[in-house]
Amino acid sequence: MKYGVDEFGYYGEFGGAYIPEMLFANVDQLQKNYLGIIEDKEFRKEFLQLLTDYAGRPTPLYFARRLSEKYRNNIFLKREDLCHTGAHKINNAIGQILMAERLGKKRIIAETGAGQHGVATATVCALKGLECLVYMGEKDMERQAPNVARMQMLGAKVVPATSGSKTLKDATNEAIRDWINNAHDTYYLIGSVVGPHPYPDMVARFQSVISEEIKSQIKNLTGKDLPDLVIACVGGGSNAAGAFYHFLEDEEVKLIEVEASGLGLDSGETAATTQLGRVGILHGSKSLVMQTDDGQVTEPYSISAGLDYPGIGPLHAHLYKTGRAKFMSATDDEAVHAAFELAQLEGIIPALESAHALAVLNKLDVRDKNIVVNLSGRGDKDMDTYMKRMKTL
Repeated sequence: MKYGVDEFGYYGEFGGAYIPEMLFANVDQLQKNYLGIIEDKEFRKEFLQLLTDYAGRPTPLYFARRLSEKYRNNIFLKREDLCHTGAHKINNAIGQILMAERLGKKRIIAETGAGQHGVATATVCALKGLECLVYMGEKDMERQAPNVARMQMLGAKVVPATSGSKTLKDATNEAIRDWINNAHDTYYLIGSVVGPHPYPDMVARFQSVISEEIKSQIKNLTGKDLPDLVIACVGGGSNAAGAFYHFLEDEEVKLIEVEASGLGLDSGETAATTQLGRVGILHGSKSLVMQTDDGQVTEPYSISAGLDYPGIGPLHAHLYKTGRAKFMSATDDEAVHAAFELAQLEGIIPALESAHALAVLNKLDVRDKNIVVNLSGRGDKDMDTYMKRMKTL
């Protein structure tokens, strides 16, 4: 595959496994076994059964009639918000908990920003009876309190990250420290297409069910084999990787990735990695990273807890570098406006992350195209933010 990962874990110049010696055995074990496990007949049977009976797949591809009329395109929403736990994160969590089981791991750790991956991880740990610790930035715990409560009810211990910006980057740092100190019995269930190889490829494979379904659904709805455009928000990039996976080699399908520009690209309060970042190492892989001139990681910002990450996964860095995907951005205000618009036109309240993808519909210079927007999560977790913003709209 032109846009796939090579045997060393690289997408072009991006990827690899940059890890401390203490983690070599765990990562090496995963690298040597993950493909064999994923392709095993019994693994596939259990994975697909849980996706169907537990997660609620396939999710609908919904034709948004009133939104389509407004933007003079045929807009379809891939309803990942209807998955069990409220987001696409459950797809990967199911796959990785089965992976951890087969590797004999009994203790699961995870990082989370918006809380959706944390909830998904706590959910599958409860399902399998495994110990679960979720690291979450102290700031994110405050703004995503409903998800903290859900994780705790599911039996997970939520550990606050109190350093740095107290958000997703810092939660990831704490999870990696834990993994180093408990490497022998602990599996790190990473939530996005980031981290050392094979995590970016493994997570993309588990999330690829999204584009696999889109491909058959768009044919049934339109009579055409492929959509014209697929749009997804990107922080680390798991929902975008899943929505794009089966279209990567179909270059007639335009791929659009929407980053969070926060208060504006020039404001200093942003998370638009491709606009401001450069090549660097972050959390075990080589990618594009927001950093200072001397290589210190810059603190990102977004109203969306799931998008304030100072880098992107290596697959997305490769798609940016090669021009296969077009990168756009949306500000806090644009995302909030798009969320209220969808709610009032279609009766669907999206997660703030997904709202960033919706926010570029009015920036597209196309008409009468079949456009799929990956609605990666539902907005229940963001209601406090939406209500505060409603007063200013």
